[in-house]
Amino acid sequence: MEQKNQFIGQSGAFLDAVERASRAAPMRRPVLVVGERGTGKELIAERLHRLSERWGEPLVTMNCAALPETLIEAELFGHEAGAFTGATKARAGRFEEADKGTLFLDELGTLSMAAQERLLRAVEYGEVNRIGSSRPINVDVRIVAATNENLPRAAEEGTFRSDLLDRLSFEVITLPPLRVRDGDIEVLTDYFGRRMAAEIGWDGWPGFADHVMQQLDEYAWPGNVRELRNVVERAIYRWDNWHEPIAHIQFDPFDSPWQPAGEPSSRSAAPAAAKSAEHSAPAQNPAADLENIDDLRAAVDDHERRIVQHALGKHRWNQRQTAKALGLTYDQLRHCIKKHGLAED
Repeated sequence: MEQKNQFIGQSGAFLDAVERASRAAPMRRPVLVVGERGTGKELIAERLHRLSERWGEPLVTMNCAALPETLIEAELFGHEAGAFTGATKARAGRFEEADKGTLFLDELGTLSMAAQERLLRAVEYGEVNRIGSSRPINVDVRIVAATNENLPRAAEEGTFRSDLLDRLSFEVITLPPLRVRDGDIEVLTDYFGRRMAAEIGWDGWPGFADHVMQQLDEYAWPGNVRELRNVVERAIYRWDNWHEPIAHIQFDPFDSPWQPAGEPSSRSAAPAAAKSAEHSAPAQNPAADLENIDDLRAAVDDHERRIVQHALGKHRWNQRQTAKALGLTYDQLRHCIKKHGLAED
């Protein structure tokens, strides 16, 4: 089972955020955790709970963006039987479930104004009313909320209650994105790499080639640590020889020559694949080719066949090396070979 509350990093910005969480943990006040997706907001919430006097009580988590607006209030505050269609029996809400413990509200900025108003009352007075009931229920809950939105701006624009923001921001812990955490990419890559290598049964850990580490360092990481983990683990499980450093990574798992038509992926590695294909294909005269094209699909197929055939010859029909050079998976290359009826001379 994967360990929880696992903080990996050595950069000053990262360690400062963790230290601030440790100092705020014993307080009974609300804490707001701010950061881009994948920066570890839930881990900070766990740390705030585990290092508090409430550590033996429930830590209840609710993703405010995961439920439709019509169900948010029922989830938070509970409901009585018959309160609305489908409410066949009474149900306690997340506040009651978290009594004496901590309630972690993720994606706080997505709450409706009506839900914000009820949340403010619960935070200020320590009581909630189930939907369909006028009887208040006292609760003792420490609130930790998280968002990747600019809540002060939302408050200025009138989409988030200023009084609720004031109430929840006794302490604001802002998590740094991975791209500014100097040295942490290497540390995290090694950690995720060793763990994945052990999971798939490798006898050793070869690490990543220097050019791959440079790619990892230069990438912007919009998905932060969660994205880094996926990229590292995907590269390892696709690699065939654990005796050699891993020499190929793919940032966008959706990048493929056979991707369905639509908007191109924002993280597409197509330029790299195109560059590889350009070096693999025999020299052509684009202007001359265009003059002779009558059937677009046939022309595209023929060009694909020549690229793949040339690359196979260049790599002495080593299909895994060829696939890597063309930016394809092994199965994609096999499909091309079968599609075009290619065979080793």
